[in-house]
Amino acid sequence: MKRSFLLLTIAVAASVTAFMPAMNPELEIGKPVPSADVKMMDVTGKEISLGDAKSENGLLVIFSCNTCPYVKLSEARIKDVTALAKKNKIGVVLVNSNEAQREDEDSFEEMKKYAKAQSYDFYYVLDKNSLVADAFGATRTPHVFLFDKKGLAYRGAIDDNIKDVNDAKEHYLKDAIAAVGAGKPVKTTSTKSVGCSIKRVE
Repeated sequence: MKRSFLLLTIAVAASVTAFMPAMNPELEIGKPVPSADVKMMDVTGKEISLGDAKSENGLLVIFSCNTCPYVKLSEARIKDVTALAKKNKIGVVLVNSNEAQREDEDSFEEMKKYAKAQSYDFYYVLDKNSLVADAFGATRTPHVFLFDKKGLAYRGAIDDNIKDVNDAKEHYLKDAIAAVGAGKPVKTTSTKSVGCSIKRVE
């Protein structure tokens, strides 16, 4: 019953987001981390920037939130890819840009509760006024951006089946992380992210 309800919620979300125009073009492959110095509040209460979070081999940025059913279906794989990123000396930041929901489900207090419930061991930050999402051209949750030492190496989806990781045939982000960690070119650099729209303030 829970799975049926979740899939129905996803179908409704997809019908809405299909007609949502991109606020800005997605960041181009090869470009450096945008808004790298903008300080954002982490759920620990510490202010950090993407530049602070970048590690020896790069940075993984995932636009996420507390409420999207696509994010909930992706939590296990988010933990897998973030663990793999850290193993490959790549920094990790989850960014919540749902500014239009700050008074309820995506408030900072709810972010702290959500991060604790999910046992996050990486940064989960509040993107005030969706400024960082705008700089990236991020439109959905989850929406991933992986940077190597030079610039953006991969953007898009975690894999090719957001509804069921067990049926995924292409693990785009895992493959990209492994390549970046090994200092090799990423084979697939761009895919289409599937998810809920980022809730910006109109």
